[in-house]
Amino acid sequence: MSVPFIALHLACIGVFFVEPTPLCLGLCAVTYVIRMFGITGGYHRYFSHRSYKTSRAFQFVLGWLGCSAMQKGPLWWAAHHRHHHLYSDQADDPHSPRTRSFLWSHLGWIFSEANNPTDWHTIRDWGPYPELRFLNRFHWIPGISLAFVCWLIDGWSGLVWGFFVSTVLVYHATFMVNSICHLFGRKRYQTKDESRNNLLVALLTLGEGWHNNHHHYQSSANQGFFWWEIDVSYYTLKMLSWVGLVWHVRKANPKHIAKILPEA
Repeated sequence: MSVPFIALHLACIGVFFVEPTPLCLGLCAVTYVIRMFGITGGYHRYFSHRSYKTSRAFQFVLGWLGCSAMQKGPLWWAAHHRHHHLYSDQADDPHSPRTRSFLWSHLGWIFSEANNPTDWHTIRDWGPYPELRFLNRFHWIPGISLAFVCWLIDGWSGLVWGFFVSTVLVYHATFMVNSICHLFGRKRYQTKDESRNNLLVALLTLGEGWHNNHHHYQSSANQGFFWWEIDVSYYTLKMLSWVGLVWHVRKANPKHIAKILPEA
């Protein structure tokens, strides 16, 4: 992953050589939001935690959207995330800023060859789906396809802003959950780790910044437990449930939500 990752960052230098048209800037915003949902609503809340149900066809769509964010395949992502929850902020956590460093948790772990394989034992529930195994193996296809579409829409400006810049922004917003949300913010619930709720990260990631909430009640589709905790990913899932694309959308148990730390 290291070579494509570095190449995508270097490609952002192209912003100095292309015209920032309204169309390409709008394309950047749209591809950011859609792909961020592919990570938050797809890779995280569905493939990692199975916090709602959907059809096999829409399951593939979620996997495709997640792959288009260039964060490898859905099964690889889910396996590493489940491993993170199992050992959160302990020595075996693949990206804890508490046991290693901020830089390691934010992006250093990505360059480690030890984190390249998919732990199939951890995601045995997804193994029977050949289409998901296909996406996991050829995870670059949705991203390359999106890059081509961006180029068709607005030429080189569309490619640079709609794909390269947008991809890098999604990268670092996602990585903030691993790094910032285990160091800075409010710890509302007593968990075995140092997960924190962080408003800024929640806004950038469509709701993933309510990380202490999430570690307190992992199987919930909503990570913003209170009305003032903005969770765009959950709002999107609710709207998808209204049209029948998803169902059995789990919410945190009120009794668990009420178990707030005395000092909070």
